[in-house]
Amino acid sequence: MALPTAISGHYDDVAAARTPQADTGTGGAKGGKGSSRLSGPGRLRGSLRAVGRALHLPFTGTARGIRKATHAHGAGESGLGKLIELHGVNGAGDVMITVALASTVFFSVPTDEARGRVALYLAITMAPFTLLAPVIGPLLDRIPHGRRAAMAGAMLARALLALILSGAVVSGSIQLYPAALGVLVASKAYGVVRSAVVPRLLPPGFSLVKANSRVTLGGLLATGIAAPIGAGLQQIGPRWPLYGAFVIFVAGTFLSFTLPPKVDSAKGEDTALLAADEEHLHGPHRRPVKRPGLRTVGPAVTHALAANASIRCLTGFLIFFLAFLLREHPISGQSAAVSLGIVGVSAGVGNAFGTAVGAWLRSRAPEIIIVTVVACVLGAAITAALFFGAVLVAGLAAIAGFAQALAKLSLDALIQRDVPELVRTSAFARSETLLQMSWVLGGAVGIAMPLNGTLGLAVGAAIVGTGWLTTVRGLIGSARRGGATRPRVA
Repeated sequence: MALPTAISGHYDDVAAARTPQADTGTGGAKGGKGSSRLSGPGRLRGSLRAVGRALHLPFTGTARGIRKATHAHGAGESGLGKLIELHGVNGAGDVMITVALASTVFFSVPTDEARGRVALYLAITMAPFTLLAPVIGPLLDRIPHGRRAAMAGAMLARALLALILSGAVVSGSIQLYPAALGVLVASKAYGVVRSAVVPRLLPPGFSLVKANSRVTLGGLLATGIAAPIGAGLQQIGPRWPLYGAFVIFVAGTFLSFTLPPKVDSAKGEDTALLAADEEHLHGPHRRPVKRPGLRTVGPAVTHALAANASIRCLTGFLIFFLAFLLREHPISGQSAAVSLGIVGVSAGVGNAFGTAVGAWLRSRAPEIIIVTVVACVLGAAITAALFFGAVLVAGLAAIAGFAQALAKLSLDALIQRDVPELVRTSAFARSETLLQMSWVLGGAVGIAMPLNGTLGLAVGAAIVGTGWLTTVRGLIGSARRGGATRPRVA
């Protein structure tokens, strides 16, 4: 019959069309060719891909976790997440260099000669930076890509200096001192520019304190991760941590340009005047001036800035003073490098703890926090001077690190509370510049001091005491007048 024949022919065509699929193993139970592919090279390639995924998982998973944490709560959209990652790169590179220099020719050169060299190079490298710092901000405002280029330049400079140091740590060359201080200058320059960038990247609902605490914690976490890696590289050879720093800073150079373009724009901003002039407290100058648009930051901010400057001056003093003191009189039973390491770790732990506490206390009165932590540092410095010893020195370093972090976050809260948004970025950058200059001054005093622990720490206590006594009355008065009426920082 014709109909069955037609139907039979139709199914024959379908069967013929399905035959290639069966041959490839995608249809039928006996795809010989497909079975050989699964059991031969195809299975091998699949196994290799699985192994590759397993090997990449710790890195890609970690990277995704870091990106998720840094970009949370709107930080990814605003660009703050990229700044957090960049600051982590900055901290990791700096700690690599610190590890490499922990036991270098610095400890083999006679103390008086080393002090003279460090003082000379501090003057040569830091003095121009200190003098030019007030004009860096306005200059960057007028240069396209200024802030991103400045941060990239600070990263690239440290990358090149790390290569110079990699030769100096082996040969004991005189290049060690200027290169190490050059790294320090570039790090401080990065810090000033970063401070100007943060207010431009605040996500909606973020306070300046919260943003800064997140950036700082990101840097501290990266430092904690990079430190043991640097120590492991140090076991291979003294050059290797510096090679690691070179790679990290090169990555940071490129990462700087991934920040949003708005960090370079000063549109809608004005310049702040770091003075507590009541005549100009709430707006622009009413009188014609040569520099229109100046604003005052208010008395609370200037008092808080002075207190912070005293702590930062003490920090610079302790770094240089203890660097020379502990190489001559190390902690009992320890080498000079280990002694300095103990003090450095104490300061780092204190700083991390202060940052965490500062984020938690951001809704409290910033003036009272500053007065309290500076008083604690003053008490610790006096105690360490009277009963000089290794434990007390390490304790002073930890308390100073804690107070520096907490006082700085409180200063940020005051800037956000009291300074108009129009000039907030300028005030923030100028305050950071003044704090860096205070650090340089403290370092210079530390180099010049005789290597007497009691005398040195007494001078440190005097530095903090002067800052505390000159600001405590103004800060407490500001807290009493404005604490109930001014809005809290969220």
